This record gives sequence, structure tokens and C-alpha cells, in this order.
Amino acid sequence: MKDFRKLTVWEKSHHLTLEIYQATQKFPADEKYGLISQIRRSCASIPTNIAEGCGRGSDADLRRFLHIAMGSASELEYQLLLSRELNFIEITDYQRLHNQTTEVKRMLASFIKKLKAES
Repeated sequence: MKDFRKLTVWEKSHHLTLEIYQATQKFPADEKYGLISQIRRSCASIPTNIAEGCGRGSDADLRRFLHIAMGSASELEYQLLLSRELNFIEITDYQRLHNQTTEVKRMLASFIKKLKAES
């Protein structure tokens, strides 16, 4: 069992989630149960799955949850693009959040590769 709080990828995805919550507060109120809910869920799913994987008994389980986190990061990537094209988010906020999402995805891919090589 690993302590997820010690993983840089968890820390970065947690901070990204906090920033997503702040950014989506500016979205139109009628998106509360639509895009706001989806974007927050997909983003929060990233650190959540990292944490859950760390609580499992094996590296194979951790790897599986990292793949799920990667899928959530890809969902977030699209939802950010959609938010930008709907003018719900400023271009500077979009670029910052998109860059952070890309960084988290790279870190997840690297972690998955490392775990695969160790098995």
C-alpha cells in the first residue's frame, strides 16, 4: 500500500481539481447539472482513482486505477475544449488548465510505464 499524498502526480491532479472548481464557478448557472457537474466529476476522478489504486494490494491494481485516471484526464481535456468553444472559460484559463491536464496525463503515462517495467 502506497501513501497517495506522497505522489507528485496525485498532488498535481488534486491542485488541478481545486482550480477546476474555481473556474467552473464562473460558468452559466443553467450548466450546474450539465457541463459543470461533468467537468468537476471527471477532474475529481483523477486524484480519486490514484488514491484508490494506492490503497489496493498490488502494483497491477494500482496500474489499473491509473489507467482509469488517465481516461478521466482525457474526458477533462475534451470538456475544457468544449467549455472554451462555448465561451464559458477565458482563453488564458483554458490554456493554463489544459497545460496542467496534459502534464498530469504525461505523469500518469510515465507512472504506468514504470509500474509495467517493474512487473
